Amino acid sequence: MQGSRRSQSWLETRLRPAAWRAYVAGRRVRLPVSRGWTAAVGIIVALTALPVGAIAFLALSADLSTWPHLWRTILPDALKTTLVVMAGVAVMTLIAGAGTAWIVTMYRFPGRGLLDRLLVIPLAVPTYIVAYCYVDLLDFAGPLQSGLREIFGWHTPRDYWFPNIRSTGGAIFLLSAVLYPYVYLAARASFVQQSICVLEVARTLGRTPTGTFFNVALPLARPALAAGTALVLMECLNDLGAVQHLGVETLSAAIYTTWLQRSNLGGAAQIALMALVVVLVLFAIERRARGNRQFHHTTGRYRSIPFSDLDGWWAVGAITACLVPFVAGFVLPIAVLATNAVAYSGDATSPALWHAAGNSVLLAVLAAAVTVLLAVILAYARRIAGSRFVRMAVRLAGVGYALPGTVLALGLLIPLAALDNRLDALSRAVFNLPLGLMITGSLLALVIAFSIRFLAVSLGAIEAGMERVSPNLDAAARTLGATPLATMGRVHLPLLLPALGSAALLVFVDAMKELPTALLLRPFNFETLATHVYSLASLELFESAGIGALAIVIVGLLPVLALHQTIASGRTGQRGGQPSGPKAAATA
Repeated sequence: MQGSRRSQSWLETRLRPAAWRAYVAGRRVRLPVSRGWTAAVGIIVALTALPVGAIAFLALSADLSTWPHLWRTILPDALKTTLVVMAGVAVMTLIAGAGTAWIVTMYRFPGRGLLDRLLVIPLAVPTYIVAYCYVDLLDFAGPLQSGLREIFGWHTPRDYWFPNIRSTGGAIFLLSAVLYPYVYLAARASFVQQSICVLEVARTLGRTPTGTFFNVALPLARPALAAGTALVLMECLNDLGAVQHLGVETLSAAIYTTWLQRSNLGGAAQIALMALVVVLVLFAIERRARGNRQFHHTTGRYRSIPFSDLDGWWAVGAITACLVPFVAGFVLPIAVLATNAVAYSGDATSPALWHAAGNSVLLAVLAAAVTVLLAVILAYARRIAGSRFVRMAVRLAGVGYALPGTVLALGLLIPLAALDNRLDALSRAVFNLPLGLMITGSLLALVIAFSIRFLAVSLGAIEAGMERVSPNLDAAARTLGATPLATMGRVHLPLLLPALGSAALLVFVDAMKELPTALLLRPFNFETLATHVYSLASLELFESAGIGALAIVIVGLLPVLALHQTIASGRTGQRGGQPSGPKAAATA
């Protein structure tokens, strides 16, 4: 210990200060930074954790006699329905997502490249819009049943049997049709990166293509499949518009009805606490399913995937298997939306529609700007002040994405209302001026909620971009006397422009589609495109919302196609204009 201190002091005296700083940076010893970065991380994390703490406080401080009533009347059915829907959607999305990803990755058949792009497009359609479209298409008064009655001479529902789309099974089908691309993208990225040598060894040992898929490819892809399925289940838990329109009472729908229709804020908080428990259990299952396993290549040589050619009926079967989820999740809903948009084209000049579109764009731009700013602070603080607290805090900052929109809205409303009351009381006491509710029910509350909700989306994109910036640039900037803030502004931000644009785009699109949070926290007479479509659908006037719903879908297509391009071209060692080496590893 004494020898190391003497050598350090000798180096300090022999080297100039600038050279000494470069030497320390070269040894990857973190230089002291301002405590302001750690404090900023703490404030951001406290803001994101605020809704969870508020929900727990309100649920535990509410009238405890409410719990027996909830367990007798609401919670058993809501919890059971939620678990059934989540289990059904998990199974269907795994089958559709992993199956089509394997077909597209390992086989060559006519239209394969086009189908690879089409399979991710349903992710651009919000679940509530798909529910509105299918109810409009398949309900008793819809065109399909009306056509069947006219053809066969049926008159009442007793004359024939038709599947009821307003049911738990209907909710499972609709949610699976839209959410399977999460699993598809995760499985596609995993299959693209898998070692061809391993698959060929399995074939030489007598495994059939089907056996190779189930015994080798799927186990290797288990971490990716677990992550994709977890995203699907979180979206199921977050959904409100679709299940409410279908008459399926999940936990999100129960929170909404208990809070607004039964005027029981404490009961809604207690149901929200149960939803948080489901989220924690989901995280635990996902961690266990992934098993903390990592798979990597043991060679630096990579070969292109040796496609197996399909022709005849095999090709027809592959094309059909890939077309079915795309048609169910995109073609049929878009056909309904396009038909309604043409039939009600006069609504394109409606002031209400344009006002809602302007509000959506304003809210999405503000949310994207604030979220990107917070994500840059978190990612850079983790880079330069990588203490255990900062690392753990940055991980916790993404908890908002796991919260259902109804839970987030309820958890944020409570502290904001308390803050408003304090400010109003202070203003009355000092200035004799009532302020009322300045934050609650304002645009600021929506921006805060959206920033908490989508911070994880922005943070992931920016951290991925920052990891590609060499630490040597930080060392060089610090050697030249630049402060951490100056280094971020003059070195990192110019290099992060693509990542910043990608993060802003992802948040912008998610904010345009978000319904539960906007529905519960929006100011009076403030409609977004999502709430505008929801309001018309709740009045059974969904046909008039065709143009607004179509606009949401078109906006959502942009990042989906960009994300697909990143994953499809992410195999290490590929040529022909596709990334290889470190870049491919980073994008995958």
